[in-house]
Formats: sequence, structure tokens, C-alpha cells
Amino acid sequence: MQEFPNRVQEFIQNSPGISYQLILTIVAIFVIWLVRLIALRIINKKLPEAKAQYKWRKNMTYVAVFIGFLIVGRIWFEGLQSLATFLGLLSAGLAIALRGPVTDFAGWIFLLWRKPFDVGDRIQVGDVKGDVIDVRVFKFTLLEIGNWVHADQSTGRVIHVPNHLVFDDSLANYTSDFEFIWNELEVLVTFESDWKKAKQMLQKIADKHLEDYVNEAQYQVNRAKKSYLIHYSYLTPTVYTDVRDSGICLTIRHLSNPRRRRSLGEAIWEDILDKFNAHDDIDLAYPTMRIYREGDH
Repeated sequence: MQEFPNRVQEFIQNSPGISYQLILTIVAIFVIWLVRLIALRIINKKLPEAKAQYKWRKNMTYVAVFIGFLIVGRIWFEGLQSLATFLGLLSAGLAIALRGPVTDFAGWIFLLWRKPFDVGDRIQVGDVKGDVIDVRVFKFTLLEIGNWVHADQSTGRVIHVPNHLVFDDSLANYTSDFEFIWNELEVLVTFESDWKKAKQMLQKIADKHLEDYVNEAQYQVNRAKKSYLIHYSYLTPTVYTDVRDSGICLTIRHLSNPRRRRSLGEAIWEDILDKFNAHDDIDLAYPTMRIYREGDH
């Protein structure tokens, strides 16, 4: 047990320069950690919102790590002529040995600079889609939606996505700038039904449920036009007519909040079922098979 302290004491006596650098490193790390802790406590008191606290906590961590990296580097590489030389050698070595993490870091810089999405946005990268719950230096994290669950509702799985995929795959944002998506509900009625009456009923139902969406969507489109070339001739719900093998398809095309698509569809469908049930000349269609026997007329 006494051999270890003796060796430590011998090392300090024989290597005073390294011992001094170790002490400076420990002191620098402690001071940076203490300053970060004090700053976070002040920020938590000033900003009660959890989302704002989260962003500041993440940014303070990045700043503290960067400053600590520079200070510790200067302590241990005083022999180099300049800090630029040290950073150049380090970056060259990292680029060769750690290609994956370096590209992830470049992706993180892109996310901070261009901000294609932020924490809380609903996005899709390649085949993965979900709500962004965290963004870090090498990866961002999604709370998955869709997959085996219908109508883009949460599966409960947490997906970690490497940052470099923002360069390799297409990225779709459901909620950035224009916080609505277009959705379609197909209502299939029989050929014998009064489809014109059914179409008028569907239009009234859609107008009733989606009236509040139109004004808000128009405001957001006008705001998004400042950044993108977006043009819509109309934003009100529309019912289109088509013919299928089993009947006449009446499609309601409407705007929807990405996170309310299922509940909105449920409310519209329940209203449709109640209205159609009150009319004997309108019936929902489904795939059927008709058999004719020889001699039947």
C-alpha cells in the first residue's frame, strides 16, 4: 500500500515539469467546471422554461469543452510555436484516424449553422422519422413515429442518428416554417349512391372541421414566402371525384397539423358515418364479387 505513494513522490521529484503541467491541467478543468456550474444555476433561475434551459445547458457544455481543449492544449504543447500549429497537426491526425466522427462533427456544425431542424421539430431522414429530442456533437436523437404504428403516431422507440446522414440522405421537416401538411381522406361510395349529394356533404363536413386551419395556414405561408418560393392557389379543403373498381371515390384533401392528423381524421370520419347513416341513398362501398348462374336473369 505504501509503494504507490512512494512512486508518486519519486515521479514528482524526477519530473517537476510534468508535475507542474498536471497540476495546471487539474486546476484549469476544475475552474472551467465551476464557472459552467455557476452560469447554469444563474440561467436556470432566469429562464424557467425547460426547453430554454436545455438549449443553454447544451451550448454551455460545448463552450466549456472547447475552452478546456484550448487551455489544456496550450499547457501540454508549449513547445509548439503557435496554437495554430497545434490545431493544424491535431485536425490532420483526426481527419485520417477518425473519419466517421469527423464527418459527424461537420454535420453538427452544419446543423448549428443552417438549422434545417431544431429540438422539438418532426423530421424524416432517409427511412427514419420522428420528433427531435436531442442534438449532440456526433448524433441527434429522435422519438420515432410511424413504422408499424399508423397515422404518424409515436412508437415509443428512441432512434440515434449519426450527424453525417444530413449530408448523405434527404431530410424532410414536418414543422419548420410551414407547420401544416396536406392530408387526404378517401371515401368510397357505391355506384348506386347519390354521389353528388355525398360530395356536397363531405365538403360541408370538411369546411366545418378545418375552418380554423385555413387562416393560420395562410399566415404561415406568407411568413414562409420570405425564405422559400412557396405558392398555393388555395388552402381551403377540397373534395375530388374519382372512379375505382368498387365504386366512386370522393377524396377530401385538406391541411392538417402533423401531430393531430389521426385525431382530426377520426373526428371527420365519425361525422361522415353519422351523416351517411341518415341517408338511405348513400352507401359506403367495399370490394365485392358478383356471381351469375346460367339461366338467371
